[in-house]
Amino acid sequence: MAAVRPLRDVPWPLWWLLGAALAAQLVWHGARPGPAAAARDLPPAPAAATIRVAALGEDAVAARLLMLWLQAFDNQPGVSIPFRQLDYGRVEAWLALVLELDPRARYPLLAAARLYAEVPDEERQRSMLEFIHGAFLDDPDGRWRWLAHATILAKHRLGDLPLALRYARSLTDHATGPQVPFWARDMSIAVLEDMGELEAARALVGGLLASGAITDPRELIFLERKLEALEAAE
Repeated sequence: MAAVRPLRDVPWPLWWLLGAALAAQLVWHGARPGPAAAARDLPPAPAAATIRVAALGEDAVAARLLMLWLQAFDNQPGVSIPFRQLDYGRVEAWLALVLELDPRARYPLLAAARLYAEVPDEERQRSMLEFIHGAFLDDPDGRWRWLAHATILAKHRLGDLPLALRYARSLTDHATGPQVPFWARDMSIAVLEDMGELEAARALVGGLLASGAITDPRELIFLERKLEALEAAE
């Protein structure tokens, strides 16, 4: 093997050149701006047929994965996006896609009611409540709880009693299955009372009793007592 020359044999100009190169590299790296995190916009939702082809028939699995991806979209590398800055038209399209892939899924409407409808932005709140109402009409007996929550939000968060009454009447008119609790079906009575519409509330209670559609003994007792209270109040 050839003999290795000691470092002291290296000419001193080379040492100066090496030091200058190292100093220049440090200065260059120090002057460069740090990496900036940039938020990505929520992309448009694809067609359900496209997802079905990619999922190879596992629609429910694909729906769960898409829902997880959508919920985590506000947390991107290096940046966190407030929900109110998302394009709610696209958010609703993604939620509708998940429901189309898996109509029995509960989490899309839970997210709509408890996450996206809770933002401090009235326009977005109203948009999400309307989405919940539309989804409810597709399956009233399976999705009544989310419209009940929307009714409460419209009443207490937005202070919009006419809107709360519209949602409550939808519950009364469409959510008629035995699994729907009577307090949800009778929310329109409470909203009418809050609006001071005692005559309308009395007419509604009387109509429910006369229809013969109410068979739950507890609900019948509640409605009879409510009718007596309304008549006394009038």
